[in-house]
Amino acid sequence: MKKKVNHDAMAAAGYTAPWHAPAGSAVELHLSTAAAVRDVRVMRLDVPEPMATDWPVERLGAAPGHESIDLGSFLRVGAAQLAGAGPVEGVSFEVFLTRNHGERAIVETDSFALTLADDGLRFRLGDRLLLSGEALPARDWLRIDIASTGSGVALDITGSDLLAPFKLHREFDAAWKAPGQDLLFGASLAHDRPTLNAKFASIALRLSSGSVSWTFPTRLTATPLLSSGAAVLELEAVNLPTFCTTSSRWNGSSFDPRLEPSHYDAIHCHDDDLGPLDWPACFRAELPRDAASGVYAFEIEHERGSEQIVFFVVAAAPRNRLLFLVPTATYLAYADEFLPEHLYEWKCPDRGQQFAIDNNLRSLYDYHSDASGVSICSYRKPKATLRPDYNYPLCGGPHNLPVDLHFLRFCHASGIAFDLTTDHALHERGLAGLEGYAAVMTGSHPEYMSVEIEDALRRFAAAGGSIAYLGGNGFAGKVAFKDDLMELRRSPLEAGRTWDGPIAEQSLAITNEPGGHLRASGRGEFSLTGVAISLMGFDQGRPFTRTPASREPAAAWLFEGVGQDTFGDSGIVLGAAAGYEVDATDAHLGTHPDTMVIARADGFPDSFVHDATRWYEGGEPELEGRRCAEMTLRHLASGGMIFSASSVAWLGALPASGMNDVGRITLNLLNRLGAHDGRNR
Repeated sequence: MKKKVNHDAMAAAGYTAPWHAPAGSAVELHLSTAAAVRDVRVMRLDVPEPMATDWPVERLGAAPGHESIDLGSFLRVGAAQLAGAGPVEGVSFEVFLTRNHGERAIVETDSFALTLADDGLRFRLGDRLLLSGEALPARDWLRIDIASTGSGVALDITGSDLLAPFKLHREFDAAWKAPGQDLLFGASLAHDRPTLNAKFASIALRLSSGSVSWTFPTRLTATPLLSSGAAVLELEAVNLPTFCTTSSRWNGSSFDPRLEPSHYDAIHCHDDDLGPLDWPACFRAELPRDAASGVYAFEIEHERGSEQIVFFVVAAAPRNRLLFLVPTATYLAYADEFLPEHLYEWKCPDRGQQFAIDNNLRSLYDYHSDASGVSICSYRKPKATLRPDYNYPLCGGPHNLPVDLHFLRFCHASGIAFDLTTDHALHERGLAGLEGYAAVMTGSHPEYMSVEIEDALRRFAAAGGSIAYLGGNGFAGKVAFKDDLMELRRSPLEAGRTWDGPIAEQSLAITNEPGGHLRASGRGEFSLTGVAISLMGFDQGRPFTRTPASREPAAAWLFEGVGQDTFGDSGIVLGAAAGYEVDATDAHLGTHPDTMVIARADGFPDSFVHDATRWYEGGEPELEGRRCAEMTLRHLASGGMIFSASSVAWLGALPASGMNDVGRITLNLLNRLGAHDGRNR
């Protein structure tokens, strides 16, 4: 259902394509605005004083306009396809209705329509309403057949619930007319109503020449699905519905679509699905061949103020020994997070958050309107919460990008030279994207990554490279990428803090690999960094205190120039170095014995909750003793090392000017990593 963008909270919003690009290429801005644009320029954001570049920005076509967002997915067989195949004499399909309010189309074309309303089922032939008010069960697989009988039209609906069998059979003395327009499943021809929240499967058409049918694949496809049977017709999945969902054939015998694809031959449509937007490109920036890798933005100056739309210039080849890995997977997972106030206590408002709510945008932390989880999204959409000035409503301060910018500005101000790439770029290049570097630095919250990214980092460390894990709750969730899309499936087995998908629908549609936590696949945070999330909370953070192990020669260098044993009692994220989400070791879950705990933070407020995936053999006393964050250091046999700050708030505790102990520790680490390369011992 198409609606004009609501610009009450933000007068200008948009996205870039691509989101990351190397020097010497071009980036285009796709923009919607309700205010007259006065100027557009490219700003560099990751330097101590953000500055305008002299890169030329070309206007493309007409002035940017007020664009629309078309929400809701559905299935379509085009009129031209139908006309070429001969007269349609009937249609059949399976449907699993979820949560729907108001009138919505189940199947509709110009000659007939089966719709669902609050008072029940309605069936129309042409302009004649032949049936209304019939109750239809939700959450039961229904088989629906609509067909010409020769003398009239028959409607048959059969349920699959053995304990509450449903059967409807009606014959109408009315002439059948073959469709002359598109045949839509889950949407009205006029697109004037929300689409249907439902799963579809086993769609078939009866033609005068025979029958055709479609079987939904378990893998996401960007191209129309081709039918089998008497003719080859295309069925288009519009606006990114969810592939690889269970159908009526799923019986619990397998949770793997690769083993039993027929159990996963359904597709789930939602009335708030949003595929990649196709807004016209308004401006193009040509990136100079010598452009430094970093964080940039189109800055749009308009009559009401300005907005910045972020993109990344990635290094094509090493110029420095340190590489910063931008956690765009985490950025995209959180982008436009709804955070409904009746579920969460807000500590501050944010205009990007309000823009997301006003336009019914959803993050991968949110639910669809039928209470199923949002599992896939595109970067080709406004990411209104991805801004340098974003304040996260739950913690009342910066989160993700602004915290990482705080770190990068600190590096530039302190003379730390580095290149920059994104996790998505590393996914595409693999280990080759890390060759030539001594160490990789992470952002504050590298929570999500693909198997390919994690594997590249693991191989890099095994070959002598070092990893500076400068955040918290990192290397945890598995995602999959395909072009501009990213998918995340959550599992109820992992006791997450947001929506839990059905255990049978944990597999990713992009790859068909199991989703969920990386550690469930035999890799992930404990076996790589030695730590994983232990606590989460949004109240006052805590400082770290050195442990006796920190004074051993293997770690003492990290604390040179640090004046106090306790450090990190201030910061822009919850007021301290340990906060929001913090990590700790667990030998039972895979922390290597060589891992040194060099600092610990404890005394967290009661509002900080334990990670539900941990189990403590000693019961309540052990659990209380593990209410902590543990900073760690591990020297690898390869010659590299892995440092874990173990806190999302760590980078926020760096000084904006001058120096503090968190800054000294971070500089000691980065200077050592920049001068050391375990691969060249």
